[in-house]
Amino acid sequence: MILEHIASPADVKKLSKDQLPLLCEELRSELLRGISTTGGHLASNLGVVELTVAIHRVFDTSRDRLVFDVGHQCYVHKLLTGRQVQFSTLRRQDGLSGFPKPRESVHDAFIAGHASNSVSVALGMARGRTLQKQDYSVIALLGDGALGGGLSFEGLNDAGASGEPLIVILNDNGMSISRNVGGLARHLARLRRNPSYQAFKQRYRRFLGGTTAGKRVYRVSHHIKTALKESVFPGSTLFEHMGFQYIGPVNGHHIPQLVSALTAAKNAGRPVLLHVHTIKGKGYPPAEQEPDRWHSVGPFSIQTGQPQCKSGADFSSAFGEALTELAGQNSRICAITAGMPSGTGLTAFSAAFPERFFDVGIAEEHAAAMAAGMAKQGMIPVFAVYSTFLQRSFDQLLHDVSLQNLHVVFAVDRAGLVGADGETHHGCFDPAYLSMIPGMTVLCPSDFAELRAMLRQAIDEYDGPVAVRYPRGGEPSESGSKVVSDHASFAVRRQGTACSIVTYGTLIREAMGAAEILHEAGIEAQVVQLRRIAPLTAQEACAMALSRRCLLVLEDCLESGCVGQRLAALLAEGGSVPEKVILQNPGASVPDHGTVAQLYRRCRLDAASVADTLKEALQ
Repeated sequence: MILEHIASPADVKKLSKDQLPLLCEELRSELLRGISTTGGHLASNLGVVELTVAIHRVFDTSRDRLVFDVGHQCYVHKLLTGRQVQFSTLRRQDGLSGFPKPRESVHDAFIAGHASNSVSVALGMARGRTLQKQDYSVIALLGDGALGGGLSFEGLNDAGASGEPLIVILNDNGMSISRNVGGLARHLARLRRNPSYQAFKQRYRRFLGGTTAGKRVYRVSHHIKTALKESVFPGSTLFEHMGFQYIGPVNGHHIPQLVSALTAAKNAGRPVLLHVHTIKGKGYPPAEQEPDRWHSVGPFSIQTGQPQCKSGADFSSAFGEALTELAGQNSRICAITAGMPSGTGLTAFSAAFPERFFDVGIAEEHAAAMAAGMAKQGMIPVFAVYSTFLQRSFDQLLHDVSLQNLHVVFAVDRAGLVGADGETHHGCFDPAYLSMIPGMTVLCPSDFAELRAMLRQAIDEYDGPVAVRYPRGGEPSESGSKVVSDHASFAVRRQGTACSIVTYGTLIREAMGAAEILHEAGIEAQVVQLRRIAPLTAQEACAMALSRRCLLVLEDCLESGCVGQRLAALLAEGGSVPEKVILQNPGASVPDHGTVAQLYRRCRLDAASVADTLKEALQ
């Protein structure tokens, strides 16, 4: 075994060339063994095994800065940087994060959970290095469709013009979570179809570079070649026009080629874009055949590829089914996704209404602005997006949608605590930032039935922007909701006078559980479910007839700007403030990773913790 003797990248550098293929085999076996137990991002990591090994052959990531984009392709990097023993704790509470985390290791240069920022971050690091007169390499590793995001081009535009020595590695596997879309994907595909071009160019340069006359011949032929290339393949020099030296395409599974290309890029002394072609899911046939399905997986059997636990219906699929049904009744309804049709439950919609389905790639700002344009022309766009990724569209929410009160529906998936993906993916901010958008209505279903009803309301009954936010996973086993067809902002789910618990979404299960625990202790708690958290008026807040003795607001939004703060302010405005107001939420810091149940206990959002808090308050 080679891998068990790799304690740091220095050990990778000591290996002979003949040992490297075996190391890659062992890394793939370790990925399969670990991820089949813990779950995680499999296909993307299988695809970067050789590339990551080559990076650690050429660079010293304890000093050189390796910025991942997106960060879920960092598992091999973790295995090679002293975290092999901990790999079995991946994505588990108090274990390794599934994303780069500087507090985990000096080899992790930057937190990376969202796409398209690496070139900008890397350029900032390179400029900091130059200003401080230091000497180290800066590498941005783009993958899984990150180049399709607008921020990537902002960074490339500035980096190419800067002249700063830095390396952008484009890990081109033709995929984001689903297959890449758009003109750029077609451009990269054309480059991939002619990989022999770069090899010939290097041989030609070496042949003519030995004499003065040869160098003159090369300069003349280079100008002729450039003119021909631009006339025949107008766009093949895209990155060169930005100011980069372009190297590639390089076989991303051939370590000698990768090491040679990375060494050349390291020594170039200018901005370099290295185009690497990899296969997502490489080495595991099920993942190669269906890379989108194997992008992120739960525990599974390596032999059969079957999940260990059968997953039932979830909010994403319930949303997709409801939207498809509604679209069959209303030809104005369109669906938009930012690179994840399967993740947001829109696969069936895309098949049923292909002309009304738009996958824009990893470009949430563009998706929101495009939705505004569609709404302005009379369509009803529904943008399905994870809460954590909708954050990138904040300006479009304000400027493009809100100012004209356009009827755009935002299906906000993965709202609240998402579990193993951790701090970069928790949807802990949308109740605060959506509620401050003028004219925005924010609906919070607690189960599938409410989701279907609220989606219909959002499309048919509301004007202006509407968000329907729902969590990852399935509905509570006993939500007990009663679907309403009106616009009621709240529902009293349990009567009680000793104290009041107010919550929204699927946390109603914990609130009802806490009320039952309190009942057994002789304390009768009122439970109020907020179906709509914005807009919310003082009149509505006072109409809840909350206990004057004690109010607890339970939510998984961070405390700054949370619903509890707004509710307390509205009660004060209406002259109906309880003696005690308790805001039970994760606090000021984004929680780490773990199962949702573990995070609820850690953040004191579970039924037992809520009951304990109220018992103490009432004493």
